[in-house]
Amino acid sequence: MENKHRYFTSESVTEGHPDKMCDQISDAILDAVLEQDADARVACETVVCTGTVFVMGQISTKAVVDIPTIVRDTVRNIGYTRAKFGFDADSCGVLISLDKQSPDIAMGVDRSDEYKDRGEILDMYGAGDQGMMFGYACNETPEYMPMAITLAQRISKRLADVRKNKLLPYLRPDGKCQVTVEYDENDKSIRVDTIVLSAQHSGDVTSETIAEDMMNFVIREVVPLHLLDERTKFYINPTGRFEIGGPAADSGLTGRKIIVDTYGGYCAHGGGAFSGKDPTKVDRSAAYMARYICKNLVAAGLAEKVQLQVSYAIGRAKPVSVDVNTYGTGVLTDSVLSDIITQEFDMRPKAIITKFKLQRPIYLKTASYGHFGRDEFPWEKTDKVKALKKYLP
Repeated sequence: MENKHRYFTSESVTEGHPDKMCDQISDAILDAVLEQDADARVACETVVCTGTVFVMGQISTKAVVDIPTIVRDTVRNIGYTRAKFGFDADSCGVLISLDKQSPDIAMGVDRSDEYKDRGEILDMYGAGDQGMMFGYACNETPEYMPMAITLAQRISKRLADVRKNKLLPYLRPDGKCQVTVEYDENDKSIRVDTIVLSAQHSGDVTSETIAEDMMNFVIREVVPLHLLDERTKFYINPTGRFEIGGPAADSGLTGRKIIVDTYGGYCAHGGGAFSGKDPTKVDRSAAYMARYICKNLVAAGLAEKVQLQVSYAIGRAKPVSVDVNTYGTGVLTDSVLSDIITQEFDMRPKAIITKFKLQRPIYLKTASYGHFGRDEFPWEKTDKVKALKKYLP
């Protein structure tokens, strides 16, 4: 008989992963600028490699920030404080190449001419660039997120926690995990099929100890035991050793973990990264709004899962297109839901920024363990459920 089950995999990485180091540095700089200047324009990217941090991009602001100190403090808080860990916050080189935002971009962002003829709001921001952004939500987990990315983020976060609280003092900052979830013929997640976990460690610990500790203090602490069974496969440090990590093992770059940051590959992605960008960049703010819309639709019972695409043109406030896909789970047609979204949600950049209060220094904490599925962020609220339930047939 044909097996109609399917298997889906997502991954997550810890704060000490080189790419995640870059995301955190970029967002730490963004937060420092916004703390002094809410209207700043920031597009800051970071590169790390052996012994070096390179900060580059465009920043237009009245703020005066000490970028080298921000870089070193961020690296130190991640845990890279000794060269033998793969990086040292105090001795690494910090190179900076920053310019101001292009006046051509600023002209489109600062004032959208879209409403002048009708005498409507004149100071609405236009989108900071063209592009398409995706949001997603499903009823698979209490977080309204896919199971695989939810578990992968939990494992990575727990791996960092047991290092920081010195429960497992031999751990080092770098690490990553991967979770494969099995779905039945009704497309319901039923079990965890495989967990891959790689944890950087000191040289004086055995592979057997690491494997045992990862099972007892990490995996079994955050993965519901009913999802694990005798067929679940575990691959812990599958190469055997992971002593060299961080920028000493691999270079890092801001925005190279966009799938980790979002839905673990379970839905489409527009390609735009989040970290280091102020909220006039719709890559970030519109993706947050798209998540908010999808989560509220699912929480209201209008669909079991929803993917939303919105697209923008630079300098224009309203989205160019809105596309809904409920994968056949909607209680209304996708086109009707699209109309409901445009009626109930204001997706203009200025409206998004105002609703979520995005001109605040809130971004560093988004840069690890996902931007979605965490109630601490304003775009995770389900405060539109009551308004949406009126559309239930």
